[in-house]
Amino acid sequence: MEEGAWVIIESQKAEDTFQAGVQLGQKAKPGQIYCLLGDLGVGKTVFTQGLAKGLGIVEPVSSPTFTIVQTYEEGRMPFYHFDVYRIGDVEEMEEIGYEDYFYGEGICLIEWANLIQEILPETCKTITIEKDLEKGFDYRKITIEE
Repeated sequence: MEEGAWVIIESQKAEDTFQAGVQLGQKAKPGQIYCLLGDLGVGKTVFTQGLAKGLGIVEPVSSPTFTIVQTYEEGRMPFYHFDVYRIGDVEEMEEIGYEDYFYGEGICLIEWANLIQEILPETCKTITIEKDLEKGFDYRKITIEE
């Protein structure tokens, strides 16, 4: 992955994390792929819900843990939300036709993308959400590659 510019957002509450997602969704362009990394419970779904809102999606967005990918079509471009946490191997991605999503006209957001690193295009951007309990229970550090 090439070294790009990084933006760090300090979130003090879930609404800040949601708004960071909204801002990214408003700037998103077709064909972009975002790899969303972070431990369980850091706010990946909240961030994703914000991104969907920034794309103009109004239907509820939840993590597609048991379906691998959830498609949202009603925004300003298609949004493909992947959660590969439970994936057994990369062949499962091939079975769902991941290339159609990765190289399509929408944007992809992939939770737990590190589990499928070998098939990710080099153009992927990384978003990392981290807790720091010394700064408070609700504090999150969101690092976005631009």
